[in-house]
Amino acid sequence: QVQLVESGGGLVQAGGSLRLSCVASGRTSSTNAMGWFRQAPGKEREFVAAITWSGSSVYYADSVKDRFTISRDNAKNTGYLQMNSLKPEDTALYYCVLDTTSGRVQTTPRVWGQGTQVTVSS
Repeated sequence: QVQLVESGGGLVQAGGSLRLSCVASGRTSSTNAMGWFRQAPGKEREFVAAITWSGSSVYYADSVKDRFTISRDNAKNTGYLQMNSLKPEDTALYYCVLDTTSGRVQTTPRVWGQGTQVTVSS
């Protein structure tokens, strides 16, 4: 089994930045694609960003494009989400996800972390 543990969430003012981290352990494979989802109170979970195992391709939701950057360090089994120019509407529980392809990571990932809370005050 694979376990994902997120960290780096917190409270930040609008316009500020946060960097989320996700450490994978267990039966991991460096060929897995990684990604992030988020869920705001009263809303459905939504895709945020994804990255292929090599890091050569990245994908973003329109709402975060040009503000968020996804990256990974396979030697450390760790993925990152750098979030800049944060807005109150970015407030949500952010989940790290993992699956075999970037396509699945963006739609129906099978491995989820427990989530880390991001709160952006206005």
